[in-house]
Parts: sequence; structure tokens; C-alpha cells
Amino acid sequence: MKLFYNLLYSRLRAPWDLGPRRELVEAVESGRIQPCRAIDLGCGTANNAIFLAQHGFDVTGTDYSSAAIALCRQRGTAAGVTVQWIEDDLTNLQHVRGPFDFLVDWGVYDDLSPTARRAYLRNVLPMTHARSQFLIYVHEWPYRWYDRLILALLRYGPMQPGEIEANFGLHFHVEKIVARQCDRGYLAGEAVYWLRRRATP
Repeated sequence: MKLFYNLLYSRLRAPWDLGPRRELVEAVESGRIQPCRAIDLGCGTANNAIFLAQHGFDVTGTDYSSAAIALCRQRGTAAGVTVQWIEDDLTNLQHVRGPFDFLVDWGVYDDLSPTARRAYLRNVLPMTHARSQFLIYVHEWPYRWYDRLILALLRYGPMQPGEIEANFGLHFHVEKIVARQCDRGYLAGEAVYWLRRRATP
């Protein structure tokens, strides 16, 4: 997968290169989240990180693709913002140091295998504190018969509704702020969650 993303970010335009995401923009412009120390997990095309930096946030962007980080640095410089760009793996962090007040993940967690999702949570949780907030976007839908087959064969597949609550609920208050169906071939649904860190498990 890393090779795929390196080729994509170095040679092509990612299909998700659509500017800062609507739910993030709404959260900032409404004041739901105020300027603070923030991290974009899987910063990819840099759009979300740059938007946050332009609105007064102290931003770190991390991605495991070296080509993505190179693209982010180029775009950050062009936008005239200061962001700390770090190449790192969210399932085995070596360089990123928290804690962060606000975390954004637009499409990393749901792109991992079930085993890697558990590793992600073990690595990301220490980057939070008792008042951290977390905006996370995932593709999820009730499994069709062939989704189960794909998961059995590839050890990889989409998420089902309820997985975010099950996997994050011990540590976060979970609010689903968006749930919508998709009409984009295989992808059947998507959701956006707002998580607030629990003071204690």
C-alpha cells in the first residue's frame, strides 16, 4: 500500500484532493473547536492541515508516504503556513509526540486491516489527553455477503456501523455527526464521528 500511495502522490492527483473537508470547516467556523494544538493523521494532500494552520491552529501533519509529505511541504510553503510535517506510521509511531488537543483522521483508520486498526488505536491513544477531541471519517455500511468474503480472503474490508463505538467507546464519548449512503461503485456508505476523550476509562 505504501508503494501505491507514493506513486499516487508523486505522479497523479488523488481523487480525494478536494480541499478541506466540509465537516472540518463547519467545526472551525462554528467555533465547535477553537485554535489549539492539532494533528492531521494521514495528512495526504495537506488540505485539512493547511486549513487549520490558516485558522490559528498549531498543526502537525503526519503520513507514512514520503511522497505525501513532500507534497504537503510544497503546498504548505505555497500557502505561507507553518506546519510540522512528519513522515511516520500510525500503527508504529516513532517520531510524532503528543499530546494533541484536536486530532483529525480523514480516511486512514478505515483503510487499515482489523489488526492494524488495533495497532493504530494503541499508538494514537497516547497522543490524547483528558480533553482531546477527535474528528474521524470512515467508510462504513452493513456488510453485504461479498464484503464478508473479501474480508475472509484479503483480511481487509470495510467497516460496519457500530465499529467506531465498539473500538473507541471505552476511551471517548462518541457522536456520529454524519451518516450518508454513497453511490460510488463498491463504496456504499460513509460516516463522520466527533469523539471527546473520557477523563477516565
